Amino acid sequence: MSAAERAAATPTTTVPAALAEPTEPVRGRWVALLVLANLGVWMAFFTPIQVLLPVQIKAIDPAHKESMLGVVTGIGAAAAVVVNPLAGALSDRTAWRFGRRHLWTLGGAVFGALALLVLARQHTVAGVALGWVAAQAGFNAMLASLTAAVPDRVPVVQRGAVSGWVGIPQVLGLVLGVVLVTALVTGNAAGYAAVAVAVVLLALPFTLATPDDRLPRGWRAGRLLAGMWVSPRRYPDFAWAWITRFLMQLGNALATLYLLYFLADRVHYPDPQGGLLVLILIYTAALTATTVFAGRRSDRSGRRKVFVVWSGLVIAAAAVLLAAWPTWPMAIVAAVVLGAGYGIYVAVDAALVTQVLPKATDRAKDLGVVNIANSAPQVLGPALSAPIVVHLGGYPTLYAATAVVTVLGSVLVLKIRSVP
Repeated sequence: MSAAERAAATPTTTVPAALAEPTEPVRGRWVALLVLANLGVWMAFFTPIQVLLPVQIKAIDPAHKESMLGVVTGIGAAAAVVVNPLAGALSDRTAWRFGRRHLWTLGGAVFGALALLVLARQHTVAGVALGWVAAQAGFNAMLASLTAAVPDRVPVVQRGAVSGWVGIPQVLGLVLGVVLVTALVTGNAAGYAAVAVAVVLLALPFTLATPDDRLPRGWRAGRLLAGMWVSPRRYPDFAWAWITRFLMQLGNALATLYLLYFLADRVHYPDPQGGLLVLILIYTAALTATTVFAGRRSDRSGRRKVFVVWSGLVIAAAAVLLAAWPTWPMAIVAAVVLGAGYGIYVAVDAALVTQVLPKATDRAKDLGVVNIANSAPQVLGPALSAPIVVHLGGYPTLYAATAVVTVLGSVLVLKIRSVP
C-alpha cells in the first residue's frame, strides 16, 4: 500500500494537518520560493566541492591533492549520512507554535554559513575537514526539512512537475556558485563568504512567507533512534527505491568528483576552471530543458519507472563518451547527454520516492534515510575513484565504471511494485 493510500485509509478527524495527505495543488509562488531555498542549499553543497575545496587543498598539499580531496569530501559525506535523517526525525517531532520545518531550514542555513566562514580560514587538511563537516551538518539539516516540503504539501498528481522545478537548483546552484566564486569575487576566502551570504538570503523568503503546519504538542511520536530503521522486509518498495538512488548517485559521484582534475590532466584544457564552468552551463541548459517536461509527462501518464530506466541509459552513454574519447569537443557532447538524462532522473525519481514513504508521521526522517543514498556515495565515491584514477587505469576506467553502476541502478527500479 502506498503512502497516499495509507493516509486515505486513516480517518481525517484524527490526523493533524501537518500529517494529512495533501490534496490542494500548490501555487507557483510557493514552488518559486521553495526553488530559491533549494538553490541556496545546493550552491552551498556543490560550489565548495567543485571549486573552493579543490583550490584550497591544492594550495595546502599539491602533491597529494586527489587523495586529500577524497578524504575531506568523504568525511563530510559521512557526517551528512548521520545528520540528514537525524535532523529529519527531529523536525518530524518539532511542535513549535510557528511550525515544525522552517526552524530547521533557517537554522541549518545560518549554522552552515558560519561554518563556511570558519572553513575559509583553515590552512591544514585537518582544519578543512573539520570545517567541511560542520558545514555539512548545517546544510543537511536544512536539506532534510526542505525535502519534506513536497510530500507535506504537494498532491501526488502534481509531484512530478514540482519535483522537476525543485530539481533544477541541483545544477543551477552549481552554475551560479561557480560564477559567483570565479567571476564575481576574487580569492577563495571571499568565495566562501559569498556562498555563506547567499545561502541565508535565499532561505529567508521561503521560511518567512510560506505556511508551515504546526504539529500538536500532544501528538505521540515513536522513539527517535528506534524509528531510524526502515525494515526492507516490511517496506520492500522503499528499499528498492533507496538502492536505485544509491547506485545512481554513486555513478554521479564517480563521474564528477575529479572533473576539474580530469580537464587539467587528461583533456589538457588550458583553463580548467573556465572549462568546468562551460561544461556546467551546457549541462544545466540540457537538464533544464528536460526535467520539468519529464516530470509533467510522468504526472500525466501516471508512470515513473520507465522514465528512470531511460534516464540511466542516457547517463551511462555520456560516461562511455568520456571514457572512450577524453577530448574537449567530446566533453561538450557528454555534458549535453548527461544533462538531458539527469534532468529526467531528478524529476521523476524524486516524485517516485515520495510515493513509497512508509509513514506520514516520519516523512522528513524517511526522506533523510533516502538522502543517505545521496550522501553515502560521496563517501564511497572517493574511496573508489582515487585508486581507480591513480592505480587502475585512470579516467577511462573511472568513466566506464560510472556507466556500469548507473545502468544497474536504473534497471533495479523495476523491482518497485506499488508505483507504475
